[in-house]
Amino acid sequence: MSRGVNVSVKPRRNDHNDKLVRKFNKKVKKQKIMEQVRERRYYMKPSERKRLQKKRSDAKKRKESN
Repeated sequence: MSRGVNVSVKPRRNDHNDKLVRKFNKKVKKQKIMEQVRERRYYMKPSERKRLQKKRSDAKKRKESN
């Protein structure tokens, strides 16, 4: 995970505000900034983090096998 991410959108000629907002949201999702914010909102012990990661990977494996 990178730290200190600044997302900026430079307007082109004839770009409307709603288009700029959509571009900004797309960049934020691509860099997974909101996921990082949600994860770091509360402290999680390393053991809890490992347990959650294993649970997610097991679910992903089950999904792929079906």
